[in-house]
Amino acid sequence: MTRRDPDEYEDTPRPIVAIGNDYPPAFELRLHQHRRGQLLYAASGVVAVSTPQGAWVAPPERAVWIPGATPHAVRMVGAVSTRSVLIEPSAVASLGQVCRVVGVSALLRALLVAAADLPLEYDEEGRDGLVMALLVAEIARAPIIPLAVPFPTNPPLAARCHRFLERPQACETIDAWADDLGMNRRRFTRLFRRETGMSFAEWRQQACLSVALPRLAAGEPVTMIALDLGYESPANFSTMFKRVLGMPPSRYRP
Repeated sequence: MTRRDPDEYEDTPRPIVAIGNDYPPAFELRLHQHRRGQLLYAASGVVAVSTPQGAWVAPPERAVWIPGATPHAVRMVGAVSTRSVLIEPSAVASLGQVCRVVGVSALLRALLVAAADLPLEYDEEGRDGLVMALLVAEIARAPIIPLAVPFPTNPPLAARCHRFLERPQACETIDAWADDLGMNRRRFTRLFRRETGMSFAEWRQQACLSVALPRLAAGEPVTMIALDLGYESPANFSTMFKRVLGMPPSRYRP
């Protein structure tokens, strides 16, 4: 395993530093944080990022933006080869101060791979500087992908959300959750949106996707995943999947 600690490069005198790492299947990085922001991309495999505020999964052609000073843990699905870009806060302000999943175009993918091979103190006035400048431009224009599972701060609701993630069921209803928490439907729906920024149905869908993607990447059959998640049929699951992510679940299997 190649392991380069991003913290070792925090003070490199360049606004953007790129590094690469290789990890074995199921490797986990415990909760930690960096001063710089980090764009984490898996050139192979899938990465699952979790913070106290939520969870994000980056399958192929996706990357996770982690703002500076954000405590986060990372779990590898399959053998993972990452390309990380460590960014000073002022360099790409458009990415904001919340975690998010972004799309990785063919050009951005090539730039991420090329940047990781450059010297840490690259020549900013030469070709290496041009590569990094184009990398910044591509990161800034990367589209946001709706793959996020925000966690509430309300303790009972947060506990219920975490319990759902342990065994998600697409058929669970607002009324069942409201009853579990001793609330009427209206109070629950208002609380849920205030705490997560999503409707219950949107959050439930995102939670199911966050669980399905690593299982797809591990090679599990679509039918098994769909039925485990409580979908009436694999077709229903595939329709939802394609509507949200723009491609069928089979595209994410190795």
